[in-house]
Amino acid sequence: MAITRRLLLQRSAAALAGTMVPMQIWANTTLTIGPIQIDTLSDGNLMLPRNFQFGELAPSDIDPILEKYGITGDQIMPDCNVTLLRDGTNTVLFDAGSGTEFMPSAGKLPDALDAIGLAPEDVTHVVFTHAHPDHLWGVLDDFNDPYFPNASYLIGQTEFDFWLNPNTVDEISAGRVAFAVGAKRRLEAISDQLAFFTDGEEILPGIAARASFGHTPGHMSFEVNHGNNSVMIVGDSIANHHVAFERPDLFSGSDQDQTLAAQTRIKLLDQLAHNQMHLIGFHLPYPGIGRAEKRDGGFIFVAE
Repeated sequence: MAITRRLLLQRSAAALAGTMVPMQIWANTTLTIGPIQIDTLSDGNLMLPRNFQFGELAPSDIDPILEKYGITGDQIMPDCNVTLLRDGTNTVLFDAGSGTEFMPSAGKLPDALDAIGLAPEDVTHVVFTHAHPDHLWGVLDDFNDPYFPNASYLIGQTEFDFWLNPNTVDEISAGRVAFAVGAKRRLEAISDQLAFFTDGEEILPGIAARASFGHTPGHMSFEVNHGNNSVMIVGDSIANHHVAFERPDLFSGSDQDQTLAAQTRIKLLDQLAHNQMHLIGFHLPYPGIGRAEKRDGGFIFVAE
């Protein structure tokens, strides 16, 4: 298994002003497993109030951890890492990013794809970890047409059933009503290209679905295998590189079932650390690739 990093430079003209936009730098990290190439591409970052994740936790539990990582103030800005897998036959995206309707700091995946010379038409499959806005809303373009017109879409059956349930919008917390409305609309829009899977299924050659419920009712991770090498794409089941690792038992306000999410997080981190398996996290520091190591009764994220 090898990891390489590249910087891709991109300039674009400002159509109205006739001036050059400042150069954007897109980094992509490539991890190779035999014939499989995995890239992580930036969809930008989120800008969230600290209370969204940590509002219910005692400051004495989390402040020392956050300060150790230089995180202060009332806002957190997690990166958004979309995983791209190519095996010579399939071109697979794990999640589709935010699109243009969620928040202005995110939705940058089209620029990142363009920077590596990949067109939306080249994507053969989009596989969802779950249906939150920053993972799903990028499936539609500004005209509400599928952004990846030739792709097949795959989502866990449990996750799909939750968001398509007509009662969800009434039963979900008030702060997530827009999530429910947006998920239902987008999943219905791609329904003709949508297929479902359950825990343990090999959804594509060398890619197995692993249930990691809790963040959402049907959240899935994905284990990519070739020979003796494997990588776990964990989505939001491990949602940050600090509190989630050092105190995986603590509840997070971003999880819908906080008790189940904590149990999932502990089990997954223990597996990753024990097997020394590479992981890719959607909201870990860009490019999101690394390993989990046990440390002082918890874990630490070792970036690679």
